[in-house]
Amino acid sequence: MNTKQILESRERAVKSAALALDKKALDARILAIGDLSSIADYLVLATGRSDKQVQAIAESVRQGMKSFGNALDIEGEKEGNWVVIDYGDVIVHVFQEEFRRRYDLDGLWSAAPEVEIPAEYRWEDKEP
Repeated sequence: MNTKQILESRERAVKSAALALDKKALDARILAIGDLSSIADYLVLATGRSDKQVQAIAESVRQGMKSFGNALDIEGEKEGNWVVIDYGDVIVHVFQEEFRRRYDLDGLWSAAPEVEIPAEYRWEDKEP
């Protein structure tokens, strides 16, 4: 019996971002790249302050998304500099700040529309 829940691509991207933000990820963004590329429908970008935080964010996403299906591939988890979690329709990138600046996926995909992450998931706006 299949107990996996089905998520649409956009919902999967928002849920992934919410799970990243739950571990205090910085500058989380969702980019809708489906009209620009065939690699995925959405990119989720998030930043951690250290290798341990990047690993914790990636693990939060991986564990939290299990009920919706397993990732097709995960790269970079051991090092914790830049972790990529591929769900096929959604690709989650969790970087340390230096790696996010260096590889500038934000700039590379600047033509992609940004999907708003609901305020209920955003912790940065709520911090005193």
